[in-house]
Amino acid sequence: MASDSVRLYRTGAHQCGYYADRLSINQVLDPQSPAVPEIFGRALAHGFRRAGDVVYRPDCGSCAACVPYRVPIAAFTPNRAQRRVWARNSDVSIDWRPAEPSDEHFALYRCYLRQRHAAGGMDDPNPEDYQRFLLSRWADTWFMEMRLSGLLIGAAVTDQAANAASAVYTYFSPEHARRSLGTFAILQQIEHCRHQGLAHLYLGFWIDGHPKMNYKIQFGPGEVRQEGIWRPWALRFPAG
Repeated sequence: MASDSVRLYRTGAHQCGYYADRLSINQVLDPQSPAVPEIFGRALAHGFRRAGDVVYRPDCGSCAACVPYRVPIAAFTPNRAQRRVWARNSDVSIDWRPAEPSDEHFALYRCYLRQRHAAGGMDDPNPEDYQRFLLSRWADTWFMEMRLSGLLIGAAVTDQAANAASAVYTYFSPEHARRSLGTFAILQQIEHCRHQGLAHLYLGFWIDGHPKMNYKIQFGPGEVRQEGIWRPWALRFPAG
């Protein structure tokens, strides 16, 4: 990614969202640059990710725990457990819609956070928090809606770029937890990429051994980006 296309900034140190005893620093593409939408697909390939209008990647010095992870669509094969999840949700209807804020989506998002992230600082969002985190003024963002008898029970927020998609966030009704809707959402996003002729689905950052991040390696064969190179997950380097 050419350095003269978009300025690259480095944030100050702030509390790590994954480890309470660590600080985090991010590299951030200039959010005011009109070139960001054009280069977003290349930014994904360089290990960046979107939150709101900000495109960032960790740059934490001695800690290299956050490793970009992607699924090569042509190589993906669901395992037995994932095939069971797909079958279990055969009664769920899927609809892809351009991402727009709605009371229905916000209510589901708020319910999900209160159940899954109680007392974690995210469990009492307002509509502005929701939009600031998941939506963007410039990204080609979609809601993959999961409905049961017309009722919204889950949604996967997905960015689409020229040759790839990025799974931004998934939220679902806690009462349907046994359906494994998080897994089902990724399987559906992979299938969507296949139908759209996209090469990769980016799943954000994988953290070895972290209980909230380790699930990503179940979607494989996957690739990780280390030292500026994408390589098969099985050939990864130990985190620095």
